Amino acid sequence: MPVWNLLIPANPPIRLIKPFMKKTLIIILGVFTFLIAAAVAVPFLFKDKIAARIDREIAQSVNAKVIYDIDNVSLSLFRSFPSVSASITNLDIVGNAPFENDTLASLREFAVDFNLKSVLFDDYPTLTGVHLNGGNVYIKVLEDGTANYDITFPSEEVASEDKESNFQIGIDAMEVRDLNLVYDDRQLDYFMALGAINAKGSGEFTADVYDLPIEMEALIADITYEDVSYLTNKSFKGETLLNIDMNNMKFTLGEGDFQLNDFLFGLNGFLAMPNDDIEVDVSIDGKDNEFKSILSLVPGIYSESFSSLNTSGTMDFNGTIKGVYNDVKIPSFDISLKVADGMFQYPDLPRPVKNVNIDLQVKNETDNIDNTSVSIPTFNLDFGSNPISGKLFLSDLVSYTIDAALKGKLDLEELTSIFPIEGLAMKGNLDLDATAKGRYDSVAGVIPAINARLLLANGYVKSVDYPAPIEKLNINAKVQNSSGSMTDFLVDLSRFGFELEGEAINGNMKIRDFDKLIWDGEIVGGVDLKKILAIFPVVDMTMEGHINANINTKGSYAALEAKNYNQLETRGSMDVSNFTYSSTDVPQGIQITKAKAEFNPERINLTEFDSKIGESPLQATGSLSNYMDYLLGENGTLKGQLSLNSSRFNVNEWMTENASTDTASAELSVIELPKNINFSMVVAANEVLYDDMNLKEVKGTMALSDGVLSFSDASMKTMGGTIGLTGKYDPRDLTAPAFNFNLNIAELSIAEAFKSFNTIKAFAPIAQNLTGKFNSNLSFSGKLGQNMMPLLSSLDGEGILKVVETALKDSKILEGITSLTKLKDINTLQLKNISIPISIENGVMDVKPFDVKLWDYQAKVQGTAGFDGSLNYLINMQVPAGKFGSQANALLASISGTQTDENSTIPLALNLSGTYNSPKISLAGGNSMETLLANALKARVSGEAQTLQTQATDQFKAAQDSMKQALKAKSEVAQDSAKKELEKQVDVAKDKAVDEAKKLLKGFFPKSTPPAKPDTTTVKKD
Repeated sequence: MPVWNLLIPANPPIRLIKPFMKKTLIIILGVFTFLIAAAVAVPFLFKDKIAARIDREIAQSVNAKVIYDIDNVSLSLFRSFPSVSASITNLDIVGNAPFENDTLASLREFAVDFNLKSVLFDDYPTLTGVHLNGGNVYIKVLEDGTANYDITFPSEEVASEDKESNFQIGIDAMEVRDLNLVYDDRQLDYFMALGAINAKGSGEFTADVYDLPIEMEALIADITYEDVSYLTNKSFKGETLLNIDMNNMKFTLGEGDFQLNDFLFGLNGFLAMPNDDIEVDVSIDGKDNEFKSILSLVPGIYSESFSSLNTSGTMDFNGTIKGVYNDVKIPSFDISLKVADGMFQYPDLPRPVKNVNIDLQVKNETDNIDNTSVSIPTFNLDFGSNPISGKLFLSDLVSYTIDAALKGKLDLEELTSIFPIEGLAMKGNLDLDATAKGRYDSVAGVIPAINARLLLANGYVKSVDYPAPIEKLNINAKVQNSSGSMTDFLVDLSRFGFELEGEAINGNMKIRDFDKLIWDGEIVGGVDLKKILAIFPVVDMTMEGHINANINTKGSYAALEAKNYNQLETRGSMDVSNFTYSSTDVPQGIQITKAKAEFNPERINLTEFDSKIGESPLQATGSLSNYMDYLLGENGTLKGQLSLNSSRFNVNEWMTENASTDTASAELSVIELPKNINFSMVVAANEVLYDDMNLKEVKGTMALSDGVLSFSDASMKTMGGTIGLTGKYDPRDLTAPAFNFNLNIAELSIAEAFKSFNTIKAFAPIAQNLTGKFNSNLSFSGKLGQNMMPLLSSLDGEGILKVVETALKDSKILEGITSLTKLKDINTLQLKNISIPISIENGVMDVKPFDVKLWDYQAKVQGTAGFDGSLNYLINMQVPAGKFGSQANALLASISGTQTDENSTIPLALNLSGTYNSPKISLAGGNSMETLLANALKARVSGEAQTLQTQATDQFKAAQDSMKQALKAKSEVAQDSAKKELEKQVDVAKDKAVDEAKKLLKGFFPKSTPPAKPDTTTVKKD
C-alpha cells in the first residue's frame, strides 16, 4: 500500500484536499524561485573569483598585450547550463616585437564555458566550450618563420611552479560566428583572406580518436600562392564529419557536402602528417551536375543577377589526389571536367551563349610536377551566331610538346547583346584563327609550328561618358612559323590604328627570327589623353594632355646584345603639350606645359621641357643614351646628361609616403635610388625647401650611378652664410642608408644652425645661447634613419670650427661656475678668434685641447659630448689669486715665507658633466674651494703647481674613457634599433598587399578597442 494512503483518507473531503494542494504548490514555487534566484546570484557572487582566475591564467600563459575591461566580463549559468559561461566583449590581443604594430585579434565577443563545479570547488577548472562572436584575426608569419600567433611563454619559462597553468581541457563544443581572418605567410609565400566565417563543431576533443561534425561558411576574398591568385571573391559552405586520429595525426573526411559559389561537390579521403611529409588520398566529385554550377566560378558572371540567369546543359567534374607532399615530391592527381550542351542567357538580353562543350583533363601519374599533362580534345561554344572552337594537348612541362588550335569569329555589336556591358557600345568584326604544333626547346632552337591570324575590321567603341567614339579601329596581325625553327619565326602587325574626333594614330610592326628578334616598325599620329581616359577610365588616376609622335624604328636584339647601337635605327620626334597627371601614388601631380624629344639610334635629345612637379616649377634640357639597351636588355643602364633649373623647388612634398602640401607635417622617408640609371645632372635653383630649411641660390653637379648619388661643387646660401658641399648618399642597403659629406661653411649664423641641424643640437647645445657666426671645414659620415635624418649614434667625422667673435649669456653653465668659484663678472662671456678642433667616432664627439681666453683668464678646454646629449669637459684656467677675494688674501697671509701676492696665478680645474640644460660643475678632484686654494698656493711655493693640473687632467681622461665605453654600447643599441625599423620599411610592399586584401573584407579590422580606465583595465605585457 502506498505510504500516502496511510496519511490521506480513501475519500478525503474536498475541504481537506484544497488546503493541502495549495500548501504543496506554494512549497514547489518557493523551491523553484530559490533555484532561479540562486542561478542568477551565483555568477555575481563568484564573478570576482572567476575573473581573477581568467586574469591569472592570461598572465601565466600569454606573452602579449591582452587588452580588455573587467567591466566587460559577464557570467551566466543559463547560456550553457549546466556549465558557467564567461564572456568578454571588445577583447584585443597585440603582439610584442616585431609584431607590436599588428593586432593579432580584435574580437567583439569571446566566451568560454567552464564546468561550474570545477570552478567553485576544484583547484583545476575544466574548460568545456569556446565561442567567438564577431571580430578579426590577422595571422602573420615572417620570412624567418617567426609568427605573431606564437604568444605562449617558452617551455623553460612556464616550467616553474608559479607559471604552471591548472586548466583542464574537456571541450565538447566550439563555435565561430561572423569572424574575418587574414593569413599572411611570407615564409611559404602564401596569402589567404576569409570574411564572415561561421563555423561550429562538437566532439570529444580530449580523446585520442574522435569524430568531429563540422559546419562552416565563409567568403573567400583571396587565396594566393607564390604570387598566383587561385581563388578570389568566392563564397564557400561545407558540412562534413571529420574523424581525427591525434596519435597518427590523421584526418579523415566522411560523407559531406561542400559548395563554392553555386558549385556543389563532395570530398572523401584523408590527410595525414605522421612526420615531416604530408600524405594525401582525396577524391573530389561534383554534385547536381548542371552547367550553371561550374559557370558560377567564372569571374564576372557570378553576380547579383546570377540567380535569374537562364541556363541548361550538364556538367561532370571529378578528381583524385593521392601521394606524398614534401619539398621534392607532389601527390599524383587526375582532374577532369566535362560540359555538354551548355547554354546561358541573361534575362534582359536577346542572345545566348550556347553549344558550350568542354572536355578537360589535367593529369600527373608521378610525383614530379614536370610530368603534368593537359588535354582539351573538345572545346566549342557559340556567341550568338558566332562559333568559337579549339583544342589543346600539352604533354608535359619539360619538352612542352603541344598541339593546339583556336578558331572563331565575333561580331562585337552582337557581343553586347549577349553580355551586359553597361555604358559601352561596340561594333566591328573580330576574326581569329590559330594553330600550334610541335615542341619548344630554347637550347635546340626549336619552337612549335605556328600559324595564327587576328583581324579586327571597322572597330568602333563609344562610352556614355564621352560623346565621341573611337572609330576606324583596325588590327591586322599574323604569327607564322612553318618549319619549327626559331629563325623562321614571324610576327607581322601590318596595320593597327584608330581615329578619335578626326585625330588618327596609325602604325605597323614586323618582328622576325626568334633568335635575333629583328624588328621594323613605325607609329605616326596624335592623341588627346583626356578623351581616351573618358572612354576607358582608370580608377584613382587623372591624366590630360596631347601627344604627337612620328617614330620609325628598326634593329635587332642581336645588335643590342653586341652593343652595336648604330644598327638600331630608331628615329623621330615626340611632342607633349598641356600634360597633367595625378594618382593616389602621385597626389602632388605633374604638369608638362611643353616638352619635345628627338630620337636617333644613339640618344634621345630633350630639347625642351617646361613643367611643374607638384608645386615646383622645373625646366630641363639634356640627352639620354643607351636607352635601347635599358628598355630591351635585361641589365641595361640608362645614361644621360641633364640640366635642371627651378625658381623654387619643394623637396619635402616628394619625400613623404603620403605627400602633403603641408610640409610642416611631412614625414621624410628613405629614398631608394635606381641602380641601372647613370645620370649627370647640373642643378640650379633660386630656392629649395628641404625639411625646415630654406636654401637660396642652390647650384652644383649631381651624379647618379649604381644606386649612389654624388654631389660635387655644390653650394647654397642659408642661415646668413654659405655652405659648400661634396659627398655621397648611398641607399643601396635600405636598412642602413649611408652618407659621406665634406662641408665648407662660411659666415653661418650660430643660432640659426642650432635650430636647423640636429647634430648641433646634440653635440653643441651651447649654440642656443651663442650669438655671432662661424666658419668650418668638416668631413663626416654615418647612417641615416627612417626619417632621412643623420643617425647621431653612427656619426664619424673631423674638422675645425672657427668663430671670429661670439658672446655667451643666460647660460646655466656660467651660473654654475659663478656659484662654485665665487669669481666676479663671469655671467657673460665674450669669445674672439677661437679655433676648436673636433673629431667624431660612433656618435661621440671629442673636442681636442685648445687655448682660449675665458674672461681675462688664460684657459685650455677639452672634452667629450655624446649623441645622447651627455657632456664631459675639463676647463683648466689660470686665475690671479686676488680674483678669489678675501679667502685668498687670508690664505696668502697665513703662508709664511711665500713669495706670492694677489697677482700670483692659481691653477683652477673645473669639470663640466651632466647635460647642457642640467649641467654639473665641480672642481677637479672634488675638493672645496678653500682646500684647492690652500693646496694651489702651497704647491706654488714648493714649485708643484703644474703637478696639480696634471693630476686633474689624468682624472678627467679616466672619466672620459669610461664615458666613451658607455656611449659606444649605447650607440650599438641605437644603430641596431634603427636598422630594425628600416627593415620594417623594406617589407612595406607586402604590408600594402595585406591592406588591399583587408579592403576586400567589409569592415575588416576596425580600430582596436582602446584600453579602459587604468583601475579597471588588465594589460598583460611581455
